[in-house]
Order: sequence, then structure tokens, then C-alpha cells
Amino acid sequence: MTYETLLTELSDRVLTVTLNRPDRLNAFTTRMMDDWLALLDEIDANDDVRAVVVTGAGRGFCAGADLGSGGGTFDASRAEKLDEHRDGGGRVTLRIFDSVKPFIAAVNGPAVGVGATMTLPMDVRIASDAARFGFVFARRGIVPEAASSWFLPRVVGISQAMEWVATGRVFGAQEALAGRLVSRVVPAAELLPAAHALAREIAEHTSAVSVALARQMLWKMLGADHPMEAHRVDSKAIFAMGRSADAYEGVQSFLEKRAPRFSMRASEDMPKFFPFWKKRKFSK
Repeated sequence: MTYETLLTELSDRVLTVTLNRPDRLNAFTTRMMDDWLALLDEIDANDDVRAVVVTGAGRGFCAGADLGSGGGTFDASRAEKLDEHRDGGGRVTLRIFDSVKPFIAAVNGPAVGVGATMTLPMDVRIASDAARFGFVFARRGIVPEAASSWFLPRVVGISQAMEWVATGRVFGAQEALAGRLVSRVVPAAELLPAAHALAREIAEHTSAVSVALARQMLWKMLGADHPMEAHRVDSKAIFAMGRSADAYEGVQSFLEKRAPRFSMRASEDMPKFFPFWKKRKFSK
């Protein structure tokens, strides 16, 4: 895995992805979008990757879109028509949303604009006490992107989401914690160890297929109209996994008081009904 704007390191079945444009506070570019999309395909195909930790090089996580081209940074009108344009940040967040691997954001510094919204489809966000966040779009004359109008209210609630979006202010890690944007705040030196410890707990003790299914069940049911939709998917998943090698191993290892040795692979052993959401109206 070699990319121009991303560094990757795989250890103990945990992949650390580092946004790597430190001279620009890891600002997001089209090249970074392309790197992310290629990497996400590799992540899902690689059964040696059980969990992913995402952080930033240097003192920032991601300062948002690279504004180096000036006032025309967001002007795509010269190349595309309205109905044809797809926001680059959204292409990345939607691909993370469909991934079969759990993601942990280790936010080490400023995370502004797409630097904040790209973390929303990640499953856990841990912040350094040096982290700062900002949904600054209204202060730049644009609007929230990266599908954050869907993700942000579901993560923090509509009232908190609107306060941060309408003011566009940059706020610290403790406010992010109080608003439930992050699950915990730790000293800078403890950030990556905390994120890696959580990732290793997933990698060492759980079934890859169980986690992949559970991740998609929880995320996709956020858009369900009735709990019966969840019941239907739950029922299929319990039926499929209940007769699987991992279920037998999970119960037997518990009874024998030993660590489980799960053998199923998320790249090849998902149940036949997966991906279940492709049959729903939002699958385009």
C-alpha cells in the first residue's frame, strides 16, 4: 500500500492510516480523495486488516480543503454541470460508510471542514487534548459536504449539529466531547496508544464477519423507517451466523475458557444476503 498523500502501516492486524501532507496541515485534495478510494478497496480486500486507525502527520489532523487555489477553490462550474457534480469528500465518506472494517479516528490536531466531516462515518473518534474541530462552511460561503448533513445530526443530534454548522466556529476537544462528537479526550502522548489498544481489542477477540455485519447493521438502520426493517436483517444475520464456523468457535472457546480462533474472512465469507442495503431505495 503506497500512496502519495497517505501513509500506511500494518501491525498486529491493525492498519494505521496517516494523512500525510504535514506542510499543508494535511489539507484535502483531489489526489487525497483518489488515494483514499483506492486504499479503501484494498482495506476491504485484505483479511489481515481487522481494524483501521486514522490520524494526521505533524501537528494537524486535516485542515479541510486545500485553499491554495484561492477564491475559486470550490468552483467546479467550468468542468461540470450541476446534476453531474459529485463532492469529493462525499465520495470518500460514502465509501467508508460501506466498508466492512471498523474505523477509529485518532484526531491529533485541527480537524476543520472536510477534516471534521471525513471522520463522521468512522465508528469511534478519540481526540487529543490538542485537537480542534470546525464545521466552518458558512464562514467560507459554502455548505456542509461529505454527506455530513446526514451523518452529523445522527452522530450528535440536530440541535448540536445546527449550532456548530450555523456558527461555523472552531471549538476544542472538550466541547467536542460534551457534544458527543468524540468518545473521549486523552493527552496527546496517549492518543495513538489509546486508539491502537481499542483496535487490537477488536482484532484479537472478535469475528471479522460478525464485526463487518454488525457495523453495517447499525449504520444502515439509522436510515430505516421502522424497527421491523432491523428485525428482518437481524433475523437473517442470526440465522446465517448461528450455523457458521465462527459461531461454533465462539461458543466452544467460551466453554473451554480459551481465546477464540475465528476462521471466517470478511472478504469471502459474508452471508449471501449481504450487502442487504443494496436492495433499498438509497442504494444509488
